[in-house]
Amino acid sequence: MEAAVAQAAAARAARAERDAAVKRLDFDRAPFTIAWELTRACAYACLHCRADAQPRRDPLELSTSEGEALIDELAGFGTRPILVLTGGDPLMRRDIFELAAHADRRGLRVSLTPTATALTTRKRMAAAREAGIRRVAFSVDAADPRVHDRFRGFKGSFERTLRGIENAAAEGLALQVNTTACRLNDGELERMVPLLEEWGVVQWSVFFLVPVGRGRTLPMLDAAGHERVLGWLQETAATAPFDVKATAAPQYRRIVAERARRAVPAADEGGRPDVLAGAGYRFADGLNRPAKGVNDGRGFMFISHRGDVMPSGFLPLVAGNVRRRSPVEIYRDSPLFRQLRDPAQLKGKCGRCEFREVCGGSRARAYALTGDPLAADPTCLHEPA
Repeated sequence: MEAAVAQAAAARAARAERDAAVKRLDFDRAPFTIAWELTRACAYACLHCRADAQPRRDPLELSTSEGEALIDELAGFGTRPILVLTGGDPLMRRDIFELAAHADRRGLRVSLTPTATALTTRKRMAAAREAGIRRVAFSVDAADPRVHDRFRGFKGSFERTLRGIENAAAEGLALQVNTTACRLNDGELERMVPLLEEWGVVQWSVFFLVPVGRGRTLPMLDAAGHERVLGWLQETAATAPFDVKATAAPQYRRIVAERARRAVPAADEGGRPDVLAGAGYRFADGLNRPAKGVNDGRGFMFISHRGDVMPSGFLPLVAGNVRRRSPVEIYRDSPLFRQLRDPAQLKGKCGRCEFREVCGGSRARAYALTGDPLAADPTCLHEPA
């Protein structure tokens, strides 16, 4: 009995130390999340694909040995960042679970974003769990299978996604659903909520379309549309049994902060993480939300299948290559990353905004629409005080 009590106390102390470490995390020194595009190979031809994925693997992809060396370098951040294994379809690499297991051994927190093809079998989901993968994220872009299939360019992809979700859940993997929001599926978002509850997801990550890759052909939400949908997401997050995350729309944190400040007396705000950053829930899989606001190059880093390091997959500016330079050095020291982490470098109304520390505007969307990654985000309605 005493041993069990001591073990529980030790576990609580360890959790408290991990939480404290996340709050102390310095985004100038280390990212919270790293996305590694293992391959651009994919069987689908999604309308909004950032990667403009191809049917076959690129012979210039990082090899298994180069991938393991990269993982060793990433462990050098010393902060146990989340490593998202993505693509293309990462399951099209036969060494996927070998690489995941190596990352898990090196202390990285590993998640997987597979394409919902015939490869998402229960056997592979079991292999993912055994390799140390903590969460699997599936993309669902509509509650209506026809709308989802239109996005994916493949009839029947909705049903395959459901089978993949069922297989991952059967193996005890935490589930996340990613949804791209644009004018094509604006009316579908509210209908998604009951499905997400039914599937038992821990997080719904809503990606606001950035016009890069194939996504250039899709109709993006305008500034008023962003404000409306983000406001609805904040209301949904207040009652949903899952966490809600807005991706490529950091003004979500501004909306959360504005509404929280109207509800909480100024004297009581005290820099609370929920006032500044939105949800901030803790998850059983350990992939907890940061208290600080993550943005392109600020708490986030993207590594392409060829080893190019970028601020995010939606901001395709190369700061260096892991075959020639340490990714730790690139993140910490490259002029591009340092600029993106300095709010004083922001231009226009983003540079004047009172929320520039917690928001900063989407650097990817600013670049896609203006050609300048430091320009004001054109999809934000807020006018600085």
